[in-house]
Amino acid sequence: MAESTPHLSPAEAKSTLSADWVAFRTIVIKEIRRFLRIWPQTLVPPAISMVLYFLIFGTFIGSRVGQMGGLDYMAFIVPGLIMMSVITNAYSNVASSFYSTKFQRSIETMLVAPIPNGVILAGFVAGGVARGLCVGAIVTIMAGFFVDFTIHSFALTVGMILMTAVLFSLGGFINAVFADKFDDISIIPAFVLTPLTYLGGVFYSLDLLPDFWRTVSYFNPIVYMVSSFRYGIFGVSGDVPVYLSVAAIGGFVVLFWTISLVLLNRGTGIRA
Repeated sequence: MAESTPHLSPAEAKSTLSADWVAFRTIVIKEIRRFLRIWPQTLVPPAISMVLYFLIFGTFIGSRVGQMGGLDYMAFIVPGLIMMSVITNAYSNVASSFYSTKFQRSIETMLVAPIPNGVILAGFVAGGVARGLCVGAIVTIMAGFFVDFTIHSFALTVGMILMTAVLFSLGGFINAVFADKFDDISIIPAFVLTPLTYLGGVFYSLDLLPDFWRTVSYFNPIVYMVSSFRYGIFGVSGDVPVYLSVAAIGGFVVLFWTISLVLLNRGTGIRA
């Protein structure tokens, strides 16, 4: 007969939750202080890059393109550029931070401490989300100087940008787990994220593509993020239905969280 699992008393459960919250908050604060301390490297360059995109693609090229997807071209690219900044910064923050923690061997201190692995993972992910949202907010403010817009659906806009930041923070974590050297954390952004982003409907509507390439594009998760985010801001039907986008991204978040937690529980890339 299997032994019964002991139950914590209310006081013990409250104490455990309090300790977990302190651990989570400590990791998040450390992560936020980390990217704020070097803000000229983490916050300024993405903002400058996005301004260049607005100027080159929106002003110079957009004046020749005219309308796309039912919007002025400058307005059309705004959601994609905001989403691009969130994706790259959420990903790179967790990838570099967790790999540095591995490299310095300080992750071992966390693992031997009485902190659930889920709390450790949530702390790093929250740090990546914080940086992604900071840069996304800066880009949104700058977009306001080029395009006048109001939010069509606040809930969808915020929900999609949060899920996207969480998803790519988890992706950065998985990258860092398998990275053996610092160069390894730049391979995925250069050879996977950048192509997926540029082919994710940021600068063009999928309606312009031949049938074959339009079908191929539906396998790109960034298409769903950009399309639903564009609908959330402007209320213009995107390349894919909103409900399908939310379901797809939510499914990816659950999958990536499960994979990340399994890797952390196994000590993959951490324990010799």
